[in-house]
Amino acid sequence: MEGDGMAGVLQPVLAGVVTALVGFASSFTVVLAGLRAVGATETQAASGLLAVCLVSGASAAWLGLRHRLPMSVAWSTPGAALLVATGPVAGGWPAAVGAFVVSGLLIVAAGLFPPLSRAVAAIPKPIAGAMLAGVLLPLCTAPVRALVEVPALAGPVVVVWLLLHRFARRWAVPGALVVAVVAIASTTPSGRLGGTGLWPAFDPTPPAWSMSALAGLAVPLFLVTMAAQNVPGMAVLTGYGYRPPFGSALRVTGLASVAAAPVGGHAVNLAAITAALAAGPDAHPDPDRRWIASVTAGVGLALLGLGAGVATTLVLLSPPVLIEAVAGLALIGALATALTSAVAEPDDREAAVVTFVVTAAGVTLLGIGGAFWGLLAGGAMRLLFRRRPVSEGGRPSPEHRSAERGHPDGVGGSEGPVERESPEGDRALARDCGAARTDGAPRV
Repeated sequence: MEGDGMAGVLQPVLAGVVTALVGFASSFTVVLAGLRAVGATETQAASGLLAVCLVSGASAAWLGLRHRLPMSVAWSTPGAALLVATGPVAGGWPAAVGAFVVSGLLIVAAGLFPPLSRAVAAIPKPIAGAMLAGVLLPLCTAPVRALVEVPALAGPVVVVWLLLHRFARRWAVPGALVVAVVAIASTTPSGRLGGTGLWPAFDPTPPAWSMSALAGLAVPLFLVTMAAQNVPGMAVLTGYGYRPPFGSALRVTGLASVAAAPVGGHAVNLAAITAALAAGPDAHPDPDRRWIASVTAGVGLALLGLGAGVATTLVLLSPPVLIEAVAGLALIGALATALTSAVAEPDDREAAVVTFVVTAAGVTLLGIGGAFWGLLAGGAMRLLFRRRPVSEGGRPSPEHRSAERGHPDGVGGSEGPVERESPEGDRALARDCGAARTDGAPRV
């Protein structure tokens, strides 16, 4: 019996360790690239990576221990990709920090006021998928550029990624990262390796407030984090038979995002793909024991955050395109599912393509980045040109009215109720978010 008890604890603990390692190694390069893109220095980027690791770990541990559910938490990888696509904002790094604060407050508000979450969930799935695809595209082209610019370094990275993607998919990006690290270390003079700071430290920045940064970064960051992470993360847990308190998760991760923002953290949220590692049967045959995996993953991610200084140093010592290539490889799957989601509905296909093109163009107008304009252009296109099926009485058909409410092909649905803390609002929110499909979810 004692041996069975030890095995019952060891299995989810090991699953949690794997979840933390895969989550960190698969996308920390995206986080560093995003923070640097919006104006962070080397130390500020390392501080931001440390911050999101610590608050993600603390949030996962708190939610798991409180609710006894495998609610994994991670940084917002599509949010970091959005930072890369947005680039410098008016007001510089302090304005970006202010946008991080506002985005976190919006997530808290979504947890407090279910209608706000329902409004995000009501964004047509093709439009949301197209916006995400447009955000991801610039990073996903980096492997191609790296093969041209630094073929001796990028070639082995891509080959290892392809082989592992075929035979051990979970370890494809971590394996590619190891090859990149070896390549960087072998081509860097030892003096440069020892002359950089390897221990991270918090580097606080007072937030500044800029309307263009709020509209061009804070709002898109909130929308991307909600639509591409929190809603799919909720769906993953629901798919494994859990009834997670979505409002509680939003409040906790939103407050964690606000706390991390002054030291450079951009956003944290419910995990999607790594959630499956902790919530699935591989974590433990007994669903009531799988929360141990998510708590372990949280602790592991917080400990891995202590390596933020080393990670930042490796990024700085490498050719920029090489690290972007690793980040792009990590996002290939997310781009594929986002594009699939964008063109899945014939009636919304043109609007989705407009959203994708405008977002991917990366233009900045009135100080506001392309993600906002892409969403606006796609929404306008959909309103102007979407054909409404008409019944014999001249009114929209019942099927069309159902689809507008999110059934059967929208984000909403009612595959199963989701237990909440506020009865009426949370039950309504569950109907909109609980059945969200994960086919457009990013890899986190």
